[in-house]
Amino acid sequence: MKPTLLLLAAGMGSRYGGLKQLDGVGPNGETIMDYSIYDAIQSGFGKIVFVIRKDFEADFRSRVLSKYEGHIASEVVFQSLDKLPEGFTVPADREKPWGTNHAVMMASEVIHEPFCAINCDDFYSRDAFQVMGRFLSELPSDAKGQYAMVGYRVGNTLSENGTVARGVCTTDDSGHLASIVERTQIERRDGVVCYKDENERWVAVADNTPVSMNFWGFTPDYFRYSEESFRRFLSQPSTLTNPKAEFFIPMVVDQLITAHTATVRVLDTTSRWFGVTYADDRPSTVAKIAQLVKAGVYPDKLFA
Repeated sequence: MKPTLLLLAAGMGSRYGGLKQLDGVGPNGETIMDYSIYDAIQSGFGKIVFVIRKDFEADFRSRVLSKYEGHIASEVVFQSLDKLPEGFTVPADREKPWGTNHAVMMASEVIHEPFCAINCDDFYSRDAFQVMGRFLSELPSDAKGQYAMVGYRVGNTLSENGTVARGVCTTDDSGHLASIVERTQIERRDGVVCYKDENERWVAVADNTPVSMNFWGFTPDYFRYSEESFRRFLSQPSTLTNPKAEFFIPMVVDQLITAHTATVRVLDTTSRWFGVTYADDRPSTVAKIAQLVKAGVYPDKLFA
């Protein structure tokens, strides 16, 4: 069975013109998301599922989804604040969405095969989709708790225009994820990659240290574990008192690893990440994509 690509796009809204997810960076206005979907198709994925806001549906179907017709099967699901387990209600002062893992949960009724979840505004590159597609396609049909994460080499994920935030990973002897620590300031200093720790000290790390770029591979049992974890999250007093508390993918993954319920294979990739973390990143991103088109990695028009 071909794996599915789940794209977390609920950050888009009706005033999408200024959102970087839909900023044209290709030679014919292609978005970063378009390149992810093209790479997924080339890497053996059989379906795409978008998580969006319900009030964006009409614009999304006509202006975004229509371009993929005839290329790959697609589905749309919706993330909303009030999509909660039975017995829970939205706190009165809650306005912010519940986070990336809540978005993943929205697809539980349409995904019944191994799947990969990604951001919409990161250029991940072909090799990442190939290694993940191969991992998911080779899983036994009854596989449970056998997950994966593409571990980018931190030196391939930096911005020339400022620090970046990355989940710095450690692995065990078998190549499985042991821990992720979010580091909010990472940059190259005097030729060495460094992150600022909780004591405001700069700590050097090797260029090939794996980091998470939110490129996850799961089997459908992940939805059930997420539901259980989300109930615990909503039951915490800190969730009720903090209107910005979020339910992130690494939170659930860490719980499952700690409980020995699941393993997460860290898949190495030679891909170089790039995106538009800063406004000044855009010219470089456009130029890099133009180079890939010129080299024949991508056609001039992706979905002609």
